[in-house]
Amino acid sequence: MKLYNLLSFSFLFATLTSCTFTENIYINDNGTGKFSVDMDGSALMEMAGDQIGNQMGADAKRNIDSTFTFKQLLADKKDSISKLSPEAQNEIKKLEDLVVNIKMNGEKKEFLMTFGKDFKNVNELQDILQSMSTLQKLEGGSNASNPLPGGLGTNNSTLSYTYDGKKFTRKATIDKQKLTEKAKDSAADMSKMVFASSNYVLKYHFPKRIKKVSNPSALFSDDRKSITLQYSFTDYMENPDKLNFDVEFEK
Repeated sequence: MKLYNLLSFSFLFATLTSCTFTENIYINDNGTGKFSVDMDGSALMEMAGDQIGNQMGADAKRNIDSTFTFKQLLADKKDSISKLSPEAQNEIKKLEDLVVNIKMNGEKKEFLMTFGKDFKNVNELQDILQSMSTLQKLEGGSNASNPLPGGLGTNNSTLSYTYDGKKFTRKATIDKQKLTEKAKDSAADMSKMVFASSNYVLKYHFPKRIKKVSNPSALFSDDRKSITLQYSFTDYMENPDKLNFDVEFEK
């Protein structure tokens, strides 16, 4: 199975099923760290794996464990990418250093997809899922990798992270013009319905003990160096600023 086709199939599965999306950040003392977004569709595989396999065809019935970089995948699509707008090309280029791992096992009822990268500073990071939505343009609009017209991860916002050793901030700034346009799009109701049973979880790990978090729903680890926050995926899509928060650290 070609890399792009494998990713397309995986995104099709993710957009048609109940998934848990987990955004992980691990920050070291010097500000470097690791970032990943994990998509777990195992819950639906447990309930309807056989039916899904029959609908998706022979490839869905294979056990898959594949790791590759986006740089490999995009090299195969360079001709299609060259036809995109400069803005879209730049958005896709941000994905080059992502490492992708896809695991699918029919017997174990397992479906896991992880996008990860190392970073030198958290301000390098962007919303991976939103950048992924740009990939649908490689084939000219809505396609197998993004069956929803709005695109997986298109939540009409710009996400930024900051960390200076004293404070960490996650902030999504909403593009009000795009939000107005989305309100007129009937496909938005379809997206909301599809993702109604999916969750978006934030798991952040810091090198210092946490003094306080602006979101009262945050759950602390025993050593107070990690927090977990859970939202519905609909919140991520419809109200991305609900996922904004600040973390202050002990001196």
